[in-house]
Amino acid sequence: MMRELRYLSQRLGRLLLILFGLSAIIFSVARLVPGDPARIALGPLASEQQISDLRSKMGLDKPAPEQYLRYIGGVLHGDFGQSLLTGRSVALDIRQALPATLELVLFTLLLMMLIAIPLGVLAAWQQNGWFDQLSRILSLLGVVTPAFLLALILQLLASLNWFALPVTERLSSGLHFDARVSGLLLVDSLLARRWEVFSDAAKHLVLPGFALAAAGIGQVMRITRSSMIEFSHRDHVETLRACGVSKSKIYGKYLLRLSASAPLTILGLEFASLIGNAFIVEMVFSWPGMASYGIRAILSKDFNAVMGVVLVSGVFFIVANLLIDFVVSLVDPRLKYKGV
Repeated sequence: MMRELRYLSQRLGRLLLILFGLSAIIFSVARLVPGDPARIALGPLASEQQISDLRSKMGLDKPAPEQYLRYIGGVLHGDFGQSLLTGRSVALDIRQALPATLELVLFTLLLMMLIAIPLGVLAAWQQNGWFDQLSRILSLLGVVTPAFLLALILQLLASLNWFALPVTERLSSGLHFDARVSGLLLVDSLLARRWEVFSDAAKHLVLPGFALAAAGIGQVMRITRSSMIEFSHRDHVETLRACGVSKSKIYGKYLLRLSASAPLTILGLEFASLIGNAFIVEMVFSWPGMASYGIRAILSKDFNAVMGVVLVSGVFFIVANLLIDFVVSLVDPRLKYKGV
């Protein structure tokens, strides 16, 4: 037990240092970007006195190190400051926008798992066969196609009635539902037994989810295939074949578990990156998430909002890394707490 706790404390300590460094870097970069946030917030008609008062209220008249220390002190108490974009607390804005992004990202990961891993297993099963060749082409197309381009193509096809799926927002305009428990429409609608809301929310997730998942599906599919082919030539797998174990059991049980660490790592990293990188797809589909809130904050030079979005994304990256290590250690005990 002490070994596990020591390992977790070491990992958490290193990741917290990374988060601290990230906050310092993004704070410095935000201050180097040309433009006065106070003037941007008040508009071109504001007087110099009004701008000076707002700068003083925001603490922009203080030295940069003092501004940073004041900001970090507020963050440690859950205060990310006030947003110039909305005029509200940044923490409140993020709390309202995060569930939409989180639901989209979780749905995207589910698509990756349900599509990429079975296809990777089948490609390894039929190595150099027609399905393997086809999967290579499909995975390459998924990786090289930009998410925003795929999103626009899907929107165009939907508008041409190729498939009856909505292309904007999280719910249809005629439906009203307040997700107060978790903020996730699918979860809260199930808890409230609002089946029409659940069905409509699921339909709204399909197109943006697939647009985000395409590149990850290609990566996870190819790495699953490569890992399974590599392990299929190991001595213990040859022993299973010699003992008469069926090919389906070898691939579906033993090889899949041996090869799971690589695709699981990719999925975990995809989760962490999509939290902050889903903004293009969110903007195309008018998805009211944290990523699109972050890009609007950048365009408005809203320092507090930008810092809040980056730090929350960093926290998710830290949590995802810890979960990856834990899950991989359960799947492959050889890697458990390596290096402790």
